[in-house]
Amino acid sequence: MSALLDLLDMTAGPPDTWHGRGSGPAGKRAYGGQLVAQALAAASRTVDPAKAPTNLHLQFLRGGDAGAAIDYTVERVFDGRTAASRRVDARQGERLLATATASFAAALPGPEHGHRETLPDDPATLARTGPAGPAPSMPLDELDIRVIDDNSEERFERRMWWRATVDLPADPLLHTLIAVYVTDVYLIDPALQVHGHSMRSRSHRSG
Repeated sequence: MSALLDLLDMTAGPPDTWHGRGSGPAGKRAYGGQLVAQALAAASRTVDPAKAPTNLHLQFLRGGDAGAAIDYTVERVFDGRTAASRRVDARQGERLLATATASFAAALPGPEHGHRETLPDDPATLARTGPAGPAPSMPLDELDIRVIDDNSEERFERRMWWRATVDLPADPLLHTLIAVYVTDVYLIDPALQVHGHSMRSRSHRSG
């Protein structure tokens, strides 16, 4: 069994309510990427599968307990022919941990944009590492993370190569959820380094 996939396998509760598993020792702070990925997973369960996630905004309000389950309540804000919008509240008991909004859209022809950065041809040349700070609630044995930029050097930039080391089904949504989960690993560290700090120093709290 995969701890990573289990985290993203939401359990249905009352209408438009989904339960996400905890991950980690009780009393430790829940990993933020878990809340983001589970919130998007819950919202996706209420949307036509033909519509893929296109935008997600989440506010962390309180720290969660890593060892406890999290309940996600989904509000169906809008359902159109090609687009949908959802609002999600994440709670442990009566405590509101986070609130999110997510947009979904069906695939339509249109212009393409974006620029892909040049990455090393051989990820094996990069040292395998973990998150920038302590992460007792992450299944690190199921993630191979290799950082390209050890130091942001006054740039708000952190490039990394990563993959899941467990077998994944050919489900684009699941791949998106895992990418969302991993994104929070290094999200804050480049900003802290510009000011001479790091998550490794444990001198700052992100919530």
